[in-house]
Amino acid sequence: MNRPGFGDLPAVFPDWSPYPDLESAARAYLRDPDIAMESLAGALHGQQVLGFTLERFVNDVNGVWQEVVVCDGTRLVLWHGEDIPPDEAPPGSMTSSLRVIALSAVTEVGCRRRLSKSPNGHVRIDSIDVYLLLTSVDEATAAGEESGPLVMRHDALRFGKTFDDGGSGQITRLEEFACLVAQLIGKPIL
Repeated sequence: MNRPGFGDLPAVFPDWSPYPDLESAARAYLRDPDIAMESLAGALHGQQVLGFTLERFVNDVNGVWQEVVVCDGTRLVLWHGEDIPPDEAPPGSMTSSLRVIALSAVTEVGCRRRLSKSPNGHVRIDSIDVYLLLTSVDEATAAGEESGPLVMRHDALRFGKTFDDGGSGQITRLEEFACLVAQLIGKPIL
């Protein structure tokens, strides 16, 4: 990819999973950590970060897509940055978006692991897919003809890591993040 962006993109994505704090992980993994951290700081406003997960991928159409999801105990704070295709904006342009969701809006946490077993019996987690189902409605459509039932689909946040894309450390960190959110949604928010 020869398109100019906001920062240099290493050929291989570094592993953020060894970094216990958000800032170090973001600086190791994201292309635009300063933009992400500045946006998140405004929303977090000094709140303690209890857990987080990071995602980034590159494709030839949209360029770099980056995401940070932080849990501060009462909310999920999501930052998303994405390159704008050159035919839609000047080269090097990107979006920076922030979304804050109260944990009380999370109704369900789902986690699916794909496992493989070696001939010697060792079990490895090859991938993990996590979803957080929200109370907000993503879309509502009529299922059939004029008098058909209304079909509503709730908004969901989806995250995934694989052994080849992220490695075992990021798989473990995403699973820990899912467990944190699952534990917190059962508690009343004070």
